[in-house]
Amino acid sequence: MPAEMEPVPGSDGPVCYQIRVKGELGANWSDWFAGLRVVAERGDTLLIGGMDQAALHAALRRVRDLGLPLVSVSRLEDS
Repeated sequence: MPAEMEPVPGSDGPVCYQIRVKGELGANWSDWFAGLRVVAERGDTLLIGGMDQAALHAALRRVRDLGLPLVSVSRLEDS
């Protein structure tokens, strides 16, 4: 495998991400988003939680399936 294709050590585990979508969802959507914390903020919704790459893509598919406009996806720094 070429060096540029090698995975970064430790990158396969969960990382804390924040997905921001347009529109407000209630906290009761947390189960549908696999336990992510759902926070309404000024007309947007934040989906926050630890996810590996597969879970991140699954959450983004759910956002798409709901027809919610995606505003941003941010990797949150470790505390």
